[in-house]
Amino acid sequence: MQNDNETYAAVDLGSNSFHMVVATVVDGRALIVDRIKEMVRLAGGLDDKRCLTNEAMNTAIQCLEKFGQRIKTIPSSNIRAVGTNTLRQARNSAEFLSKANTALGHEIEIISGREEARLVYLGVANTVFNDKDKRLVVDIGGGSTELIIGKGFNADITESLFMGCVNVSQRFFKDGEITSKRFRNAHIAALQELENVQAIYRIYGWDTAIGSSGTIRAILDVVIANGWSDRVITAESLTELKKLLISFGSITKINFPTLTENRLPVFVGGVVVLSAVFEALEIKSMEYSEGALREGLLYDQIGRQHDLDVRDKTVNRLMDRYSVDIAHAERIEKTTRQIFKKLKAAWKLDKREDLKMIRWAARLHEIGLAIAHNQYHKHAAYLLSYSDMPGFSRQEQTLLSILVRLHRRKISLVLFDQVTDDIKNKLIKLIIILRLAIVLNRSRNVINIPDIDIKIKDKIIEIYFQKKWLADHPLTEADLQTEANYLLVTGYKLVYS
Repeated sequence: MQNDNETYAAVDLGSNSFHMVVATVVDGRALIVDRIKEMVRLAGGLDDKRCLTNEAMNTAIQCLEKFGQRIKTIPSSNIRAVGTNTLRQARNSAEFLSKANTALGHEIEIISGREEARLVYLGVANTVFNDKDKRLVVDIGGGSTELIIGKGFNADITESLFMGCVNVSQRFFKDGEITSKRFRNAHIAALQELENVQAIYRIYGWDTAIGSSGTIRAILDVVIANGWSDRVITAESLTELKKLLISFGSITKINFPTLTENRLPVFVGGVVVLSAVFEALEIKSMEYSEGALREGLLYDQIGRQHDLDVRDKTVNRLMDRYSVDIAHAERIEKTTRQIFKKLKAAWKLDKREDLKMIRWAARLHEIGLAIAHNQYHKHAAYLLSYSDMPGFSRQEQTLLSILVRLHRRKISLVLFDQVTDDIKNKLIKLIIILRLAIVLNRSRNVINIPDIDIKIKDKIIEIYFQKKWLADHPLTEADLQTEANYLLVTGYKLVYS
């Protein structure tokens, strides 16, 4: 890594707590200089229609305003903020994000469950490094539980299950009463969530089990304080904890000195989930790691800024999986770079993120051919929308999907309803660059694309070819005329000579 002493920040909008970590890169490692945590309990703010209530949104916004004050002097390119399970579930997440982005002063991404799992593992791997053993990492959040098996810095198996300390507590212990029957019903429901993955995880196996969430830390503290274990959580200690919780009979009667008041309402739900994970995966004991999603975010962002972007690996894997014509994709990518360079200043495009997005689109625009040639651009867009893509947020997958969907044929403006006007205007520019690169490589022949000059005058795109080149390539000229007609719907006019 280069440029030590850079400051980075990661913000995790969890279903139970919001976390922020600020770090300085020293000798290639992230030195944490600040941590802020607030118990927001966002998952508890979902109503019967799976919409966030105004009260829940206001609480979250107030927290993000505090976070925003702390990170306002940090370069935007060094900040990453993500939302997890509750924002994946909320029907009005777009409304919330509009306000939340303003409060934080930075765009918040929603990540998939498996991407959350990958980042959790990365946080643990950078906190407790071990490149010899296979490790099972368990993270119990407010609305989901992530299970990961990996080695070194690589996560081999990732899964995100729809159960967490908040939603289990609300479903089975909402009025605060704790009984053997309720605990059993909650435990069975958790085992049902684990049923589809337990065999795969047992067969794959691991050497060490590590817990990484605030829930698991709270359980560990109680276990140690009661003398059931000295440094790890064991299956036996969870059994003793369950018996004691049932004997209390009510959440209001729970009396553990190490348990904070904020953690108390969701503690029983967390114990249920962890007990089920221990039983389903036959775990004997579990260590604890301070590293979690926010640390994983931090290291992932540092990697992006220093050309160690996992998204590049994801794109390459997709190209391999769908047997992309690599030589042709590379020619398209090369041409997009050339056109991007000429239009970057006039269109105020970002050399890093915008160029990456269009490069990825160039590499992936033909993956739909693996399904069928007819309408392959639509097949490709579907794959990019719904595939698990490590490193990509939901928003990034949406943008990439739109780019690929509109790389040929008619440009459907309806697709832009998914994004804001600012993003729409930028996407149209990237789409034009990609489409022109594809037109110029339409023949798929290994020929040298001529040097071209492109200028923008208001909404007119002017392309200048070498003298007589178009006359010698009538098919390209015909394709350009067709493309000029397609582009009219975007408000841009294409002329060439």
